[in-house]
Amino acid sequence: MAGEVVGQALSRVDARLKVTGAATYAAEHRPEGLLHGVIVNATAARGTVSAIAVDAARAHPGVLHVLTDFSSLRLAHSSTELAFHGQPIAVVVATTAEAAAHGASLVEAAYDRQPALTDFDDPRAVSVTAPSNPDYSRGDPDGVFGSAHTTVDLEFAIGRENHNPIELPSTVARWEGDKLTLWDKSQWVQGAARTVAGALGVPEQDVRVHCEYVGGGFGSAIRAYDHVVLAAFAARRAGRPVKVVLSRRQFYYGTGYRPASRQRLALGAGTTGRIESLIYEVRTETSRYEQYEEGLTDLPKFLYGVPHTRTGYRLTAIDTQSPASMRGPGVVSSAFALETAVDQLAHDLGVDPVELRLRNEPTRDEATGLPFSTRRLRECYDLGARRFGWARRGSAPGGRTEGDLLIGMGMATASYHNNRRQVGSRARVDADGTATVATATSDMGPGTTTSVMQVAADALGLPARQVTFRLGDSAYPLAPPHAGATTMASVGSAAHTSCTALRNKFIAMAVADPASPLHRADPATVTVRDGRLNSGENGAAADSYREILDRAGLPGLEATATWGPGDTDTRISSYGYGAVFAEVSVDPLLGLVRIRRMFAAYDVGRVISPKLAHSQAIGGMVGGIGMALLEGTVTDHRDGRIVNASLADYLVPVNADVPELDAAFIDTEDPLADPIGVKGLGEITIVGVPAAIGNAVFNATGKRLTDLPIRLEALL
Repeated sequence: MAGEVVGQALSRVDARLKVTGAATYAAEHRPEGLLHGVIVNATAARGTVSAIAVDAARAHPGVLHVLTDFSSLRLAHSSTELAFHGQPIAVVVATTAEAAAHGASLVEAAYDRQPALTDFDDPRAVSVTAPSNPDYSRGDPDGVFGSAHTTVDLEFAIGRENHNPIELPSTVARWEGDKLTLWDKSQWVQGAARTVAGALGVPEQDVRVHCEYVGGGFGSAIRAYDHVVLAAFAARRAGRPVKVVLSRRQFYYGTGYRPASRQRLALGAGTTGRIESLIYEVRTETSRYEQYEEGLTDLPKFLYGVPHTRTGYRLTAIDTQSPASMRGPGVVSSAFALETAVDQLAHDLGVDPVELRLRNEPTRDEATGLPFSTRRLRECYDLGARRFGWARRGSAPGGRTEGDLLIGMGMATASYHNNRRQVGSRARVDADGTATVATATSDMGPGTTTSVMQVAADALGLPARQVTFRLGDSAYPLAPPHAGATTMASVGSAAHTSCTALRNKFIAMAVADPASPLHRADPATVTVRDGRLNSGENGAAADSYREILDRAGLPGLEATATWGPGDTDTRISSYGYGAVFAEVSVDPLLGLVRIRRMFAAYDVGRVISPKLAHSQAIGGMVGGIGMALLEGTVTDHRDGRIVNASLADYLVPVNADVPELDAAFIDTEDPLADPIGVKGLGEITIVGVPAAIGNAVFNATGKRLTDLPIRLEALL
């Protein structure tokens, strides 16, 4: 995919709108007659509401409605029985946000409580096999492990994490007759339309969802949660538009979370360091009303060339809201276990951790038997080690100090599946020579509006300033969730396809037009640059998009196309890869771990926008630092209440926690996977980060920590 715009380190096209406040987020839409809704949440985790007193709320000035009967709605959980602490039991609608909030505080409920189970480590909890992750085995992993020269067998515990983007879940709902318009914070506007239509029992085509800007998501806005449905429900009952914005505390109850996990990872190796046996067992929490599972068993099956491998995945249902995808879902958790165990094996064998990984590089995907589309992991190890200064690492833990501090280096491998899905795209060039490309994807921060524009500009042969990419409208052509590192490979490929089709339309018109300088030219010889079509020696014959449209008397020309991966995943194994390096200091008196610097090298195919890609990498590292050292949701298991449901109590990284982060990308592309040669980047950048940090802590202290987040007391 040759071109002049792809590969440029452009700034975001919407940057000025965002920093000046001109970008309009979901909660900032103000249709005429807007009312405000506030949800009242249950304070019991299981049972029923036996009585609810609403008279005081209804009497409060400004309160117009107190809605408590949701039996007509088809929600993910029961509307009459409580499934989790924080489940909505009422919506107060008022003329102002303040009146609605105070009215909600006046609602009082009594409960017929049933014994609730909110701790998935409780021995009474029942575990079942994850439906989409059946037990897997190749070879004789248990027998080979039992006779291996060197073995590692570790248990891991990772706590629940909650998403904490700056923008809170927000929905504005307006009915016009039977037609519903939603302005919703969403990573999947078409999925939101489908969910709300199903919940309300209305045709999906009667629901339109807008979301042009997202103030961070990390997976928290992939699905339409209760508040979205209740905003639409309240607006229909009130006969006026209604806005619902969750508080930060409600955010913790009202959306999903990264589920806590318990893992066992065992490795058996020979004298040369070849890993001969791998056993992986994992259990995660889920709700009683849904079986939510993640791709935890993916990496252990294929990342290294292990002939004898076994994986098993169990789900434990408790009285909680359903978990949800959070950056690097599943993979970042299993990578912590796998890469920690590999690091321990390297230590026990006396082999450098990078060298041990190189000795276990596979020649194909052993889980599927498929060839790798590209796998430039060796180059990632080499580039990362050189740029980071890995040769200065001491192999003996605790061997490097600075004053009272212990200094350590660690590394880990990262990988994530190159997800691609079917996408539709519409491209149009207008008579003034400008182009617009549209699809119903979202942009929660990676810069989709910029990077897809770059792909479209090159496909059309136009400068970047003349191309606009439109998104965030469920009426646009089909798009999958903006999640799973899917967007660039899928949406970018669809944009490339529609723009290529449109360019070819123009070429066909020109060569068929006797009035065109390109009349009867071979279409295969026509090139397009800056909106001008050229053919012949030195481009002697030339035409332009504007001139073609002018001669035809057309206001514009458009093309719609759909792109999908087809059966590609049955023929190749396509993943992104990376090598993550970290240096930490540990204060042995305080048990305090500080990140000193991090560097990562990635093989993610063609890099469309280097500035945005680097930003993605840094953001993923920050998330990984949070997972490793700070983030953990605390539940009071007496009633399921989340104790630290605020940014005052739930710790996330701040500037002081991330002093020196950097990343680089291998110059490559993956043409077998998609027409623009890219791989997903958004998820992989968190994978491997917690493991690299934990391995650095081991190198500094000699203490092998297997629980996340790493707590002070574990190092004292």
